[in-house]
Amino acid sequence: MKRTTFLVSALAISVFATGALAKVPEAQVNRLGQDLTPMGSEKAGEGDIPAWTGGLATVPSNVSYKPGDKLANPFASDPIKFTVTGQNADQYSDILTPGYAAMLKAYPSYKMNVYETRRTCAFPDKFYEANKRNAAVGELVGGGSGISEAIFGSPFPIANNALEMIWNHTLRYRSFKAVRQFAAAPVTRGGDYTLQIVQDEAILAWSDPTAQRAEDLDNISIYYIANTIAPARAAGNVILVYEALNAELQPRQAWQYSPGTRRVRRAPNIAYDNPGTNSDGLSTSDSFDGYNGAPDRYDWTFLGKNVRLVSANAYEGESTPYADYLQALHLNQDKVRYEKRRVWEFEAKLRPNTRHVYSRRVYHNEEDAWQMSTVELYDGRGQLWRVQEMHQIQRYNVPLCGSAGEIVYDLQAGRYLALALQNEEPPVNYFADELDKNRYTPNAIRQLGVR
Repeated sequence: MKRTTFLVSALAISVFATGALAKVPEAQVNRLGQDLTPMGSEKAGEGDIPAWTGGLATVPSNVSYKPGDKLANPFASDPIKFTVTGQNADQYSDILTPGYAAMLKAYPSYKMNVYETRRTCAFPDKFYEANKRNAAVGELVGGGSGISEAIFGSPFPIANNALEMIWNHTLRYRSFKAVRQFAAAPVTRGGDYTLQIVQDEAILAWSDPTAQRAEDLDNISIYYIANTIAPARAAGNVILVYEALNAELQPRQAWQYSPGTRRVRRAPNIAYDNPGTNSDGLSTSDSFDGYNGAPDRYDWTFLGKNVRLVSANAYEGESTPYADYLQALHLNQDKVRYEKRRVWEFEAKLRPNTRHVYSRRVYHNEEDAWQMSTVELYDGRGQLWRVQEMHQIQRYNVPLCGSAGEIVYDLQAGRYLALALQNEEPPVNYFADELDKNRYTPNAIRQLGVR
């Protein structure tokens, strides 16, 4: 099952880390929607992986849904095909990422239930149309720290190098304006936790349907606010972020309101390897959402494309109450669905004379969504430290292929962080047309934080 595939036949996949490369030739662009899906993945099936036939672009016929409902599981009757445990892991070594192999070795109770592969990812037609244009015009600029010309869709649906792949993840489609409430749980080795409840909202300017090119965005790809509302001791802490589209021109701008001081301060520490908000030190700022922010502290290298086990179609997990889902050492693995998927694999190695707590990061990026599935994070000694896992789910009500939660397992501490959980929270509003850029100011977050 393990193999490396080069899709861009004439170009191959470059391992160059910086610079603007030649645009994709017309013959390659025309493959999108033909032998390649509109996302640039292989349309054909392979072994246990079926062909992509459009995904779940509408509510499936075997579930009921109305606006405001939680998403029902269209695959509730799927049986488990096989289970990977620490005892039989060697039989599946060709489809296990190093992170999952380490989890199975570290925790005797950890297991992976594997189900039928269902390629459900689907996005709006306008997104697919933008992908085709972007493939022809999108470029890296600023030594790889920025994007030129592309807009709305994946900036590089036919990627030439690993830097383009990480940009595909950070600028993936999550709608234009969205509001959600999520839970974060730093779980102790014994299984205790205090839920952190956050209300966040974003104007994802990259997905503004009126923008014509990256240069129209005033160098800001995302306007983001996160307001912690529980527990009481943390309530009222608010952050505001302007995410830069080209960090060489202007790095990320961030502000934080603290109810203790009742002041808004610039917050340059909400970036890179500073501790993530509400993470209890179990994650870094740039690990939120799989990876975010400028890629400039690393050299990025493409490793190959392989069949791996990843978490996908996570409807069962998202419908599980926190008390049953969050357990000691790891999630309740009976609620986590794994499937065989083809993933792009690439790594980031810390540049000389540059600091970060992670010396190396290895990414496994699901082909149908350009979204991280799992990541290995290595410490300064080169030892595996943490394993990130993003639970893919198809939001067939939008449609978009997104995440049902992010988990960071700290193998050295025996703890983990579960965040961006929706299990007991209201459904995300992906059509929050009421959001306005005028709301995203330091003064506005002062008003949000006052209690």
